[in-house]
Amino acid sequence: MFKFILRRILETIPVLLCVAAMTFFMCRLAPGGPFDDDKKVTAEVRELLAKQFKLDQPLYKQFIDYVVNLPNLQSFKHPTYTVGGIISEKFPVSAKLGFFAMSIALGLGVLFGVIASLRPNTYIDYIPSSLAMIGICLPTFVMGPLLILAFSLKLDWFPATGWGGFSGDQFFSSDMVLPSLTLGFFYAAYISRLTRGGMLDILTQDYIRTAKAKGASGLRVILKHALRGGLLPVISFMGPAVAGLIAGSFVIETIFNIPGLGQDFVQSAFNRDYTLVLGVVMFYATLIIVLNLIVDILQVILNPKLKFD
Repeated sequence: MFKFILRRILETIPVLLCVAAMTFFMCRLAPGGPFDDDKKVTAEVRELLAKQFKLDQPLYKQFIDYVVNLPNLQSFKHPTYTVGGIISEKFPVSAKLGFFAMSIALGLGVLFGVIASLRPNTYIDYIPSSLAMIGICLPTFVMGPLLILAFSLKLDWFPATGWGGFSGDQFFSSDMVLPSLTLGFFYAAYISRLTRGGMLDILTQDYIRTAKAKGASGLRVILKHALRGGLLPVISFMGPAVAGLIAGSFVIETIFNIPGLGQDFVQSAFNRDYTLVLGVVMFYATLIIVLNLIVDILQVILNPKLKFD
C-alpha cells in the first residue's frame, strides 16, 4: 500500500503543475486587469501597484513566483490578507456545508436505494426511483430558489439566507438546512440509483442465497452480507461527488449568501484577483486528488478482488 500511495503522490505533481499553468495563463488571457475598476487611480499609481505585485515582470517569472510563494502572496483586492489566510478563514464554512450535504446525500441515497432494491419493479421501487430522477433533473440553481419559496417565504420554517445563526459560529442552526438540502438532494439521487443497482446485483449472488438458506434474517443479510458489496459503486462515485459538491457549493453560497470560500472565488474571478484565483484552484485541486486517493484505498479495502498495483 505504501508503494501505491507514494506512486500516486508522485503522479499528482505534474497534474498540479498543469492545473497551475492552465489557471495562471487563462487568467492572464482574460480581458482586463486587477486595477481596471479603480477609475481614480492615476497611471503613476498603477505603475507602482504593478511593481508591488510584480506584474511588471515577465510571465514566466510571475508564474514561478506564484507557484513557489502562493500561500504567502497578497490578494490584489484584499492586500491586508494573504491567499493562505483567506482560504483558512473561509474554507471551514464551505467544508461544513459540504459535510452536511454529503451526510444528507449518503443517508437519503443509501436508504432509498436499499428500499428500492428489496422490491424491484413494484411501487416500492418506482417511488424512490421517480424521486431520484426528479433530483437528477433539477439542478441546484433551480432547487435552491424553489426551496426558499416553499419553506422560507410560504411556510416560514427556515431562514432564506445566512449561516451559523446570529452569532455566525453555531455548529448547526436552522439557516443551514435549506443550503444543505439543496446541495445534498442532487447527489442523493445519484447515490440512490447506484445503491439500487449495486444491491440488485449482490442480492442475486450465491452467498446471499446461502445465508438465507441458513436462516439468517432479512435485516442481517442486508447489513452484514449485501450492503458491503452493494455500496462499492457508491464508494467509486464518492470522488467525483466530492468534486461536484465543491463546484456546486459556489452556486449554493451565492444563492443563500453564505460567507464561504465559493463567494470569494467568484468575486476574485470577476475582479481579476490572480493570486486568490490560483490559490483557491490549487487548494481545491489538491483536495480533490487527496480525496480520490482515499476513495481508491477504500475500494481495495472493501473489495477483496482488488489489489494495490
